[in-house]
Amino acid sequence: MKKKYALKQKNTLNKTAYPSNKATVLEWIRFFARKLAGSGLSFDNGMQNPYHEAEYLTAFAFSIPMESLDSCLHSLPPADARQRMERIIDQRMIQRLPAAYITREAFFAGHRFQVDSRVLIPRSRIENLFDDQNGFTALGSMPEAPLFLDLCTGSGCLAVALALAFPRARVHASDHSPDALAVARLNIEHFALGDRVQLFDADLFSGLPPVRYDLIVTNPPYVSKATMDALPMEYRHEPAMALDGGVEGLDLVGRIIRQAADFLSPEGVLICEVGDEGEETIMRVWPDFPGEWIYFHFGASGVFSLDRSAFPQKVLI
Repeated sequence: MKKKYALKQKNTLNKTAYPSNKATVLEWIRFFARKLAGSGLSFDNGMQNPYHEAEYLTAFAFSIPMESLDSCLHSLPPADARQRMERIIDQRMIQRLPAAYITREAFFAGHRFQVDSRVLIPRSRIENLFDDQNGFTALGSMPEAPLFLDLCTGSGCLAVALALAFPRARVHASDHSPDALAVARLNIEHFALGDRVQLFDADLFSGLPPVRYDLIVTNPPYVSKATMDALPMEYRHEPAMALDGGVEGLDLVGRIIRQAADFLSPEGVLICEVGDEGEETIMRVWPDFPGEWIYFHFGASGVFSLDRSAFPQKVLI
C-alpha cells in the first residue's frame, strides 16, 4: 500500500508584500530569491540553489525562455502574468511543491523531460556518466549494437538518455508502477524513440523477456526507513515507492545483485545507484564487496559497477 503523508498547510502569503505592478523581471527574481532563501525549504530535489530556482520559476511564470532571461531582466513582465507568478510562489512556498512539479519538466543529461508527481524527479548521479560517452564504455566492452536495460525507469530519463547517447542501441525500460510507465511513455514518444526503447511492467526482473543485456543501469529506491521518516516536505510529494528502500535502504539493491547476473551478457556490466548512505552501509556490512565505486568530479560516489564475471555467490545485503 502506498504510504500517505499528511501535508501541513500554512496561511497564504501576504499579497500586499509582493512587488508593485511596476516591478521588473529582475526585481521579481530578487524578491522571490529572498523569500526562498529565508524560507527553510529544501532545494535538494530541485535547482539546488534559491536564486537559481527563483530565476527558473520566474521565467516560467512570465513565459520567458531561460536562454532569453538575461536580455529580459529589466523589462516589465506581461500584465496578465502577475496572477500566475503569485500562484507559483504560493505553490512553492506554502504547498512546498518541488519546482519540477510546478513546471512539469526536469532536465537530465542535457535533455528536457516531462515529469509530474507520478514519478521521481530525475536527479540520478548516473547522469554524470553522460558527460563523456566513455564513462560507460570504459566500464566494459560494448558491442556495435548493444542491448541496454534501465531497471526502475521512472520517468524514462535514463532509458531515453542512453538511446540518444548510443544511436545503435536498443533499450528496455521497466517499472512496476503503471503511473511511472505512463510518464515514461510520454517521454519516449516526445523523443521519437518508440522503435528503440521498449517499456515493460516488471517487478525488477520478473516480467522481463529472457534476454541478456550488455548494460543494466538502475536507480532503484534506496532510502532507509530512518531517512524516509526525516525527509523534507518537498520529497513527500514524490512517490514513496520510488524512494523507500526498506529498513536499511537496500532491500531492492540486494534483490538486484542476486538476480542481475542471469540477465547480463558474459561481458555485461551492472551500474547501480545506492546513494551515500547506501554506500556506507554496504562498506560496513560487506567489507569485500566486489563492486567498483565510481567517483565523480564532485568527489563522491554512491554508484557502483559490477562486472558479470565478478558477481558474488553470496549477497550480504
